[in-house]
Formats: sequence, structure tokens, C-alpha cells
Amino acid sequence: MPETPGQAEVTAPHPRGGTPRKKPSAERAARRLGTLARKWGYLVSTTAYLPHTPEEIEGELGILTGRLFEAVASEPPDLAAASAAGARLVELRCVGADSLRRTLEVLGKALVREPELHRVDGLAERVVLVLGALSSGYGEMLRDDIQKRQEGLSRALLKVEQETRQKQVITRAQFEEVFAGSASGVALTELDGRVLRANAALAKTLNRTPAEITALTLFDLVHPEDVELLREGYQDLVAGKLRRLRAGRRLVGRDGEPMWATFAASVIRDAVGAPRQLLTIVDDDTEVSLLQRRLSHQALHDALTGLPNRQFFSTRLENLLREADAARGVTLFHLDLDGFSQIAGGLGQELGDRVLRGVAAKLKTVFEAEKALVARLGGDEFGVLVQNTEATPGVVTLVRRITHELAEAEYVDGHRGVAVSASIGVVHRPPRDITPAELLRASDLTLRRVQRTGNQWGLFDRELDRRDRHDFGLAASMAGAWENGEIEVRYRPLVDAGGEVAGVEARLRWTHPEEGLLSHETCVRLASETGLALPLGTWLLRTAAERVAASGVTVPLTVELTAQQAADPELVGEIRRVLEETGLPPERLRPGFPAAVLPPDAVDAADNLKVLSEIGVAAEIHDFGTAGDITSLVDLPVHTVRLAGNLVVRRDHPLVERSATALIDAARSAGVSVSVAGVAGREQAAWWRERGVDVVSGAAFTELPGGLPGS
Repeated sequence: MPETPGQAEVTAPHPRGGTPRKKPSAERAARRLGTLARKWGYLVSTTAYLPHTPEEIEGELGILTGRLFEAVASEPPDLAAASAAGARLVELRCVGADSLRRTLEVLGKALVREPELHRVDGLAERVVLVLGALSSGYGEMLRDDIQKRQEGLSRALLKVEQETRQKQVITRAQFEEVFAGSASGVALTELDGRVLRANAALAKTLNRTPAEITALTLFDLVHPEDVELLREGYQDLVAGKLRRLRAGRRLVGRDGEPMWATFAASVIRDAVGAPRQLLTIVDDDTEVSLLQRRLSHQALHDALTGLPNRQFFSTRLENLLREADAARGVTLFHLDLDGFSQIAGGLGQELGDRVLRGVAAKLKTVFEAEKALVARLGGDEFGVLVQNTEATPGVVTLVRRITHELAEAEYVDGHRGVAVSASIGVVHRPPRDITPAELLRASDLTLRRVQRTGNQWGLFDRELDRRDRHDFGLAASMAGAWENGEIEVRYRPLVDAGGEVAGVEARLRWTHPEEGLLSHETCVRLASETGLALPLGTWLLRTAAERVAASGVTVPLTVELTAQQAADPELVGEIRRVLEETGLPPERLRPGFPAAVLPPDAVDAADNLKVLSEIGVAAEIHDFGTAGDITSLVDLPVHTVRLAGNLVVRRDHPLVERSATALIDAARSAGVSVSVAGVAGREQAAWWRERGVDVVSGAAFTELPGGLPGS
């Protein structure tokens, strides 16, 4: 049968000669090689740009993986095949600085650990030989590739040289055409200002002939009061202090009447960079100035609302901070409209634009009595910087005015009234020496914290800001930590009423070199802020299932899903693949769905839960803590619910106790098991069991079956 991408026919190695025998584990070995190919492809793709799709890379590396497997198993090791595999890596453009190192790392570990190769005599030496041959083939092909590219580069340089000569001729002709045909006056002068050439446009402006102009210096054509300023500008230009000179000066024509003009001058240098001549373009300033002012306004203002844009706002911040009253300072309001994408999606882009114009007008109305700069920072974000005075209202008053004004319905199409609300981050009286970038970052962090907590507005808090920056730094380094093995899968026991281990739960643990051990909850929170929640959650699920299946543990495995995983359309397919590849029975896997993503909030998550139930996977609902969650017990095939952590922490409060008891009773009535996490001691465990909880976990329970590492 021909090979398919990503797989090669796998046979059991034969340690002492003879014909290779088909082994029952061949299919599992092929699946492991497929997994190795995916991991190899992922790691290599991070080291170099690959002109192939991930599927193509995985398919090619799958073939190479099978060939390397066979090369190790062959007697003697097939070094030619390994060398060809290295050459193929170069052909696939896996030629980044770390591509070969990553390849050797992942293959070296995988081949030595491959169960199908364990009976091969001298496995480690064989792997070293094969990887050495792969490196040799890689190096030889890379050397040939570089040589070919160098030859191509030499040919390209020769072609460039020929083209450069042609371009010089063309450029000279173009210069002559521009010089003669330009509507602007152009003068070519010596470094001391003596005019060498002047075009017809300059002669017309000065009412002189070109011959008359070449008999003068450029400074003879300028008003006497402007000569020294212009001369100093040209000296700075020649000295290299200026790249270009642009200045408004007065010209003097034949009749002696001054006329305002703009001088734009640059230095013409020779091949070694020495200044040789000056080229000056002279324009009538009247029309040019008008056009410049118009373009400047367009560049610094939002075309839709007419407000200053982010660039203008950022530029003005420094001056406004410096000019503000030292005792009262400034206040920055950073607004983000709530749900504007839904408004624009429902009403259409044109009416959405009208809403934005309306918001801009309302903000100007709110702050018209203040010394304030109102700007549109981008999208549905606005900024307002207020220079506080004795009469400036307090922050709370201004926030109320903003929310009240925005809440007034605006009839954008004559009959539909639209009102908006905004989340507002406020930085009140920042230090005068703060930079504009730091101020905008502080307001942005404050705004994001307001949105994250669900509040209407919030004040900048230095401690919270420090904490947010710290967390963002951790989140940014998480991908590298995962790749470097700092993030591991650990387990905690789930204990029943009799004190027996009724299940195990897989959890993440990050051993940070500076922060120490970071918990599963911290890892999940940081991953959700960086887009790692889905891939990291999938890795946790697969890794935990592989470890539990290999350990011989017979109790169920619980894996808490992230919100992104729970609603992922690929979740059911991924779980099917994990079960097939690890041999873990469906009834032994217990995925935990966050209660917050189940109906009516997310239909996708509920559909995933139902389909998993149909294939024999018993799902759990975690963070179960409100009366609204009880509807999930009616609508969904749930095996277990885990009470929300805040109920566990505050269990001693009478109201919390009654609520928790009611939730437990409701679950029991629905035939659903109840679990509690975070139990600190056996006394607490007994307290929960008295109220009907079936399974508990926490610091008091550490004994794990099958040698699984604890969390």
C-alpha cells in the first residue's frame, strides 16, 4: 500500500536480524509518529518562515518521521535515508537559525522513547548515528542551497549594475525634463549661492531672464532683511545639520516689490557624500500654504467626526501637561462605547457612523465649558483631556454628565432612537512629568480593568496598574514557558464519602523561575488573555489522557475545560481522537464545562455536551452556583456538578449555607452527583458530606493512584 502524508508503514524492529514482523501495536506506533510529526512541524514552524500550509508541513514531516523510524530500526541503520531526510528539510525551507536544533531535540527524545524501538540493540547509538546522518544531509544540502543562491545573487548584482547605468541616463533626462517643465521655480547653485542655472518658471516669478539670474547669487534675489536667516539655513544644510531646508522668505523681483515664497533646498552630493551643489525650489506661498493647512488638518483630525485623532491627541498631551495648573493638574477620560459592534451590525455601517458623530457632538457639549481636548482615538474609543481649573467639576460629576448625555436617544434615521453607554477609565491629576505614552497606557489599563470587572467607570489605581502590568508580563511570556517545559500537567485526587479515590483531576502548574509555582487557576486566567486558552487546554486534555491511560489508573479522569474549549466546534472531534489514540474508555473521561458558557449564554457549548453524552462521555458542570444554573440540570445530560468556589469559601455564612444546600438538593433530585473543590481539611469534608456532597478535593487529600504527580 502506498504511503500517505504523515504516515509510513510501521514494522516492529528486529534486534538480532531476521525478517521484520508485523506487531499488533503498529497502529499505535503510527499514531505516535503522527503526533510526533505534528509536534515537529509546530516547533520548526516557529523557527523559520515556511512557504507551505501547516497541513502540507505535517504531511511531509510525517513521511520523514516514518523513514527515520525505519532508519533506526534497520540493520545496519539506514544512514542514507536519514541523510536524505535532512536534505528534504532544507528543500522544505526549514532553515531557520534554530530549525535543526529543534529537529534534533524533538526527534532525539521521541526516537529513544518510542516503545517499538526499545528492543533494538544499542538504540541510543543508532539514534545518534541516524540524527548525525540527518544533520550531515541537512548541512550538505544547505551548503549547496547557499552556493546556488550566491550565484544567483552575483547574476542579480551584475544585472543591477547594468540597470543602474541605464537609470542614471534616464534620471539625468528626467531631471532635465522636470527642471525645464516644472511650474515651480528651480535654481541650481554653487555652495556659496552663485546661480548656475535657473528655469523659466523662476525667471517668470522674478520678472527676469534666466541669463540675468545666473549673473547673480541666490541671496541677491532675497529681501535684505531675510538674507542672513537664509544664509544660516544653507550653511546648516551644507554642514549636515539639516537634511532639507524649508523656509518661508521674501523674494524681490525686478520692480523691487517683495513677494512671499517658500524655499525648499537640498544638497547634491557626489559619490563619496561630499556636498557639491545646492538645488532650491521656489514656490508662491499663497496657494501652497492654503493646501498645506488643509492637508495638515486632514492628517491630524478624524474624517468622520471632525475631532482630533490619536496622533494629534498624543502630540498635544505633552504641551497640555506642561501648561496645566500645577496645583490642579489634568484629568484624562478614556471612553469605549459598549456594544457598538452590535449597533453597527444591526443598523448598518452608515447609521453606525451617525451614532459616532452623535457621540462626538455630545462629548463636545459636555465639555464645552471646560478647557478640554476631545478626540477620537480610533474605532469606538474617545479621549477627553481636561485642564482642571477652580471651576472644573469633580470627576464623579463629569462622569455622570457623560453617561447622562450619551443615554439620550438620538434618532439617527428619523424614527429609530439609539442611545449608547460607555465604559470610562479615568486618570485624575497624573504627575506633570509623565510622558504622553505612559498616560495613555495608564488610561487604557484602567479602561480595560473597568470592562473586565463590569463597572461603568473607574479611577486609575497605581497598585492595580502595577499588578495588571505584572500579569500582562506573565501572560506575554506564557507561550515560551509552555514550550520550554515550565508548564506541566499535575493531578489531584477526587475523594468519595468513604475516603477512597473516586477520580483524578488534571491541572496545570507553572514552575516560574522568578515567581515560583503558579496555580492552575492562574495559568487559565493568563492563557485566556493571550489567546492560549484553546491550545493549552487541548494540550492539557491530551497529555492527561495519555498519562492516565499509560499508568493503568482505572478511576475517571476529570479535565476542566476553558470557556473557549467548551464552545469550540472541534471539541468533540478532538476528544474522539484523544480517546482513540490513548485507548482511554469514554466513560472514564469527565470534561468539566464552565457553567457560565452553558445556555442561554452559549448554544455551541451545550451542543458539545450533548454530543459527548451520546458517545459515552459523562460531562460535568463546574462553578455551579446560581439558581439559573439549575436549568442546565433539566436541559442537559449532566453527570456531576461542582459547586462554585465562592460558595466553598463562604460556607459558614447562613445565607450561603442555605443557598449551597438548595443547589445540592436540586442536583440530587435531578440524579446528578455533586462535588466540591478547595476543601482545606477533613472537618470541612465531613461538613459538605453531611449536606449531600459526593466527592471532595483539596489540600487535605494528596494520595494519588498509579504514581501520578500531585499538584
